[in-house]
Amino acid sequence: MPSKAASLLSHGPLLVLLLCSVAVAIQLPKDLWKPPEFTDQPEEEMVVFPNDDIVLKCEATGNPALTFRWTKDGKEFDPQKEPGVTQRHGSGTLVISTNNGNAAPRFQGIYRCYASNLLGTAMSTESRIVAEGAPQWPKESVDPLEVEEGASAVLPCNPPISAFPPKIYWLNSRIIHITQNERVTLGQDGNLYFANVQLSDSRPDYICNAHFLGHRIIIQKEPLELRVMPTNSLLMRKPHLMLSEEVPSSYVALLGKTLILECIPEGLPTPTVEWVYKDGLMPLHRAIIENFNRTLRIEDVTEEDDGEYQCIVRNVGGYTQHTYRVTVEAAPYWTKKPVSHIYGPGENVRLPCEAYGKPKPEMEWRINGIPLKNLEPHPRMVLQRGALIISQVEPNDTAVMQCYAHNKHGSLLANAYIYVVRLPAQILTPDNISYSVVENQTAFLHCKTFGAPGPTMKWFTEDMYLALENNRTFEFTNGTLQLEQVQHEDAGSYRCLAKNDQNEVFITAHLIVKRATKILEGPADANKMKGTSVTFRCEAWFDVSIPKHGIKWQREGRDIKELSDTDKYFISNTTLTITNLDYSDQGEYNCVAWTSLDSVNKGAKLVVAGLPGPVFDLELSEQQERQVKLTWTPGDDHNSPITEYFVLFEESIFDPGQWHSLTSVPGNQPWTKLHLSPYGKYRFRVQAANFYGRGNQSTPSDFYQTSPAAPDLNPSGVKGEGNETSNMIITWKPLPPMDWNAPELTYHVQWRPLDEPHWNEVEVAGPPVVVTDTPTFSPYLIKVQSCNQFGSGPEADILKGYSGEDVPVATPENVGAEVINSTAIRLSWSLPNVENVRGHLKGFKVYYTWLGTMAERSRRQAHHHAHHHLEKRELLIEGNVSEIILGVFRPWSRYRVEMTVLNGKGEGPRSEAIEFGMPEGVPSRPETFTMELLQDMTAYLQWTEPKYRNGILMKYRLKYYLANQTANETEMDPIDIPISQHSLVIPNLMPYADYKFSLWAETKAGPGESHTLEGSTFPEAVLLSFENITATEVGENFTVIKWIPRIKQREVKFSVHIMDKTDGEPWHNIGKASSSKGVYLIPDLQSGKQYRIRFVKEHRNGNNETFWEEEVETHGTLHKPRTGFATEGWFIGFVSAIVLLVLVLVLLCFIKRSKGGKYSVKDKEDTQVDSEARPMKDETFGEYSDNEEKPFTSSQPSLNGDIKALGSDDSLADYGGSVDVQFNEDGSFIGQYSGQKGKEGGGNDSSGATSPTNAAAALE
Repeated sequence: MPSKAASLLSHGPLLVLLLCSVAVAIQLPKDLWKPPEFTDQPEEEMVVFPNDDIVLKCEATGNPALTFRWTKDGKEFDPQKEPGVTQRHGSGTLVISTNNGNAAPRFQGIYRCYASNLLGTAMSTESRIVAEGAPQWPKESVDPLEVEEGASAVLPCNPPISAFPPKIYWLNSRIIHITQNERVTLGQDGNLYFANVQLSDSRPDYICNAHFLGHRIIIQKEPLELRVMPTNSLLMRKPHLMLSEEVPSSYVALLGKTLILECIPEGLPTPTVEWVYKDGLMPLHRAIIENFNRTLRIEDVTEEDDGEYQCIVRNVGGYTQHTYRVTVEAAPYWTKKPVSHIYGPGENVRLPCEAYGKPKPEMEWRINGIPLKNLEPHPRMVLQRGALIISQVEPNDTAVMQCYAHNKHGSLLANAYIYVVRLPAQILTPDNISYSVVENQTAFLHCKTFGAPGPTMKWFTEDMYLALENNRTFEFTNGTLQLEQVQHEDAGSYRCLAKNDQNEVFITAHLIVKRATKILEGPADANKMKGTSVTFRCEAWFDVSIPKHGIKWQREGRDIKELSDTDKYFISNTTLTITNLDYSDQGEYNCVAWTSLDSVNKGAKLVVAGLPGPVFDLELSEQQERQVKLTWTPGDDHNSPITEYFVLFEESIFDPGQWHSLTSVPGNQPWTKLHLSPYGKYRFRVQAANFYGRGNQSTPSDFYQTSPAAPDLNPSGVKGEGNETSNMIITWKPLPPMDWNAPELTYHVQWRPLDEPHWNEVEVAGPPVVVTDTPTFSPYLIKVQSCNQFGSGPEADILKGYSGEDVPVATPENVGAEVINSTAIRLSWSLPNVENVRGHLKGFKVYYTWLGTMAERSRRQAHHHAHHHLEKRELLIEGNVSEIILGVFRPWSRYRVEMTVLNGKGEGPRSEAIEFGMPEGVPSRPETFTMELLQDMTAYLQWTEPKYRNGILMKYRLKYYLANQTANETEMDPIDIPISQHSLVIPNLMPYADYKFSLWAETKAGPGESHTLEGSTFPEAVLLSFENITATEVGENFTVIKWIPRIKQREVKFSVHIMDKTDGEPWHNIGKASSSKGVYLIPDLQSGKQYRIRFVKEHRNGNNETFWEEEVETHGTLHKPRTGFATEGWFIGFVSAIVLLVLVLVLLCFIKRSKGGKYSVKDKEDTQVDSEARPMKDETFGEYSDNEEKPFTSSQPSLNGDIKALGSDDSLADYGGSVDVQFNEDGSFIGQYSGQKGKEGGGNDSSGATSPTNAAAALE
């Protein structure tokens, strides 16, 4: 500040003055006077109860000191002359003591306070004091109220009058509230209204209780008795309103207050009440219907609530209505209020004063509490449109002005002083304030001035050019400089200069311009399904020189925040995620990028879609015998158009509680005509569907019942077939009850043989009907017709049925096989005697038997092979066909085929067998194929022959190539390998390369499937192949070695060696392990011993490489072997003598047995029968006997190892007449030996041996 102003204001403490409703610190001289100004005024109305003291507040400030005075009812009131009244020191507040209520009525009246000093007088608002005593109900005797049942009644309350109306409760003598409902209602006047009385309403103790909140007491009226007289004729009564004559039809509602309208009806049955605002819609959120629709309460009344309100009362007897005409008026309220101000001499003063009210308020000006009309005219003072204007003010114009506005609903009073004084110019805005703004914003540089007369001011730029020279600037009358569309070049210092006739002062303001915030990527609109999640993304750019900035999310103007008790929202630096979306989540979401200087936002619309809501208002119309029209009101489509409506029905006579689909209609058609069956009681539901599926079903419609009628349908699934050879069972699928069209249903069943004209008939309640004594598999004609008590159904269709089937006796004939390729044949046959099928031909069954390979050239060899490895299969052929292609055979094999006929009863006899052979085919791939690297460029390949040769193997062929090539890209020809060779060494391979080896076998039919192997010439680093080799588990008699194989390591076999370190035994090989297994178990160890274990790779070149070795010790204690008698020499000698004696006895016995005896040939044969051969017939062979000895069993060992088996190359003709030989169909041997001697053979590689008798005969 300039020093001139500082010297003027350096004489004492500071005062604070409120100017223009803004608190501003102004430096004023200590001795500067100030007109009176109220800080606290008395309440407009005070209700005083007994024992309450009265406090009338009156506080004000001013200089010189203030004096206070009071008036009561317009007359001077001297507190010092009134007993019990005191005035607080230094203020005008009065405290009135009522002396226990005795004097309270004496102080009733209207009070006003005045505060004055030499500069003027301020006048307070009026305060009305109302004194009330304790409320009491007068003693009264009320006769019982007798009312006939069904009539209306009113129980009066009439509480004492009070400034604060009491709250009314109706209780009984047990202090239990009287139940209120639509029939029994409490009115605003406190009375209890009965729309119609019931016998249960009779009681002697209806008590009205009044709670006076101001007095803080509850008083009760004498009990009232209501007697309800019963009647035998309760008549319906049209509703009427129970309005007393005191209830007006016109109401005046005050602006901002609450309006209550009441409509209490009577009638039988109890009427309902509906409220209507005839001039528009009820005010939303402010109109409240309560007290069972009997009361309409409108809060915070506005001028738009003016108009007519109607209550409509209805019951089944009729309706009535009542109209309230509501006029909205208002107590006065300020639209422009005069404000205190300091002026310099010669200035013009204008004090505006405008108030609104209804009726229009009367306006009046006062000066120092005296009405302007009572003062002498002032030549420089005029009234203009309610404003008080004083021209060229002088110091003696200083005064306190009062503007007073009033109408019948209230009054307003405003004090405003005019203080005329000469003061130097001051700038109240601090110096050197910096204003930071963002480019393209509007900047406001403030320069608040004070002085008398008021200073003039101007703004200058840093170069002392007038700021107003820029067409983007504007100076307000309060000194603020406005600069629009700020640019970076506008930054800098600005100076505000203020002066009046006494001095000149200035301040400097600094303008800083920042870059504007930008949203680089804003959120995008989203359409999501209910229950899913959505993520909005937002990235923004900020001016880094603005320290406070960030991104926040808003919905409909309210900030979105993460909450600890829910996971609805997840907010990161750049995203907002909303989970578990519901329809309430849809709306506009805004990303707000903000700084302390600016903000920018971008919004996105979220649409939440889902299943449609249920339809409602289902209505049945256009009802006919079998048709009804169903209409409905669509529900919420939840942001996905309804595509279809599904109509469901429940039939409650035959199928109650079960809902079934009936029909569907397009989504734009909220109706359908339903075709229904007779004799049904139906109700319906509708289900809407959209893109997301079907929504919830609607509530059920009303019931709709159709009349009974004759059946419309006959049963389906009519069949006639027998379960025995002499009957036919007629069955059908019964009609569901909903198709009966009546309470009961029967079936008229008719049948006749196909070649007879006469129908047999019977009427039954349901299936089946059994026809007996029928020929086997004979055709019949059948009819089944529905019937009920209202008639028969349509004419039934005639169907064909058959009596029972029998097992077929027909066999396929002319069975032939035509070989197509190495695995398939064309099998053909004929069926000449169809009548022998004796039933419905279901098909044929093929039995085929594998007899062996074609390499077994003789029939005997084929039978011999089948005897051991017979493979039998069967195949079902459905339908009446005569040939089929079968591709189920092995190449280069012999087969036997038989066929049978199938019908519904079973399978017929087998056809004559045929045999055929299959040509050679290509072999399967070699069963195993391995590779081992002998040296860096030499590989050793090894394989086994194909599992299925499918012919005579001619050779193997090998092809190998680099792994990054294909078989077609390599130029190398395949290598031919003899069929007897199963390994090959491949030299001169590329080192450190990956190869593919393909090996296949060939027959005359061509090359077989190849076996492809991948290998490499990388040196085997077995030691590096495994990780973490360790003995993971050691027990008393075992240990487990585990390791981790190298990824993509080909499988490597290696040896496991072990050495017993405790006993000093040498190393020995205990088996092979595979590198890919990762585990090896060593069992059969001894407890408590130390062992060394090693892994050894044995190479083809003879070198052995040990790549892991470790020592383990088994658990437990080492057990040393005991020395017993078994190791003594005497015991060994004794055992040897016993063995020698046994051998001598056995030899003697054998010699004796060789001289004769007998045995069963059958026993011998049984021991030689193969497990796959069929058992022999129960025949006893002849015996070769010796009467002195019993036969040996077949378990005797053979003494002749040179005797050939029966299946050897010897011909059976060698045995001549001594053996009658036959073979069963499967090649097994049967026959009976004669008593003559002859050559004897062993049978079929049996484990049984030649008997001693045969051995002796052979030796002869």
